[in-house]
Amino acid sequence: MKTLKLLLLIAALAVGSLFGQSAAPAKASAKPVAAAPASLIDINTATAAQLKAVPGIGDVYAAKIIAGRPYKNITQLKSGGILPAGVYAKVKGSLIAKQK
Repeated sequence: MKTLKLLLLIAALAVGSLFGQSAAPAKASAKPVAAAPASLIDINTATAAQLKAVPGIGDVYAAKIIAGRPYKNITQLKSGGILPAGVYAKVKGSLIAKQK
């Protein structure tokens, strides 16, 4: 039984090395990776469904965002009373207000 476990371990290490993987786990990067700009939702053009896909925005907030268009920047969602401060803090990294 010990021999079988040893052979399996050796095989796993050999396969890992074939695919450029090491036996030791990779260390996490010290710098966080920023979200890709393509993933940002434009509050000036997004549909209600696209807005509701952002965690924290439901039917009511999506309708308020759409009714308040156009926006110069996303801070207007908070300053204009569209979103409460807590919700705004949660969603601000997912939103953008593009200008035409």
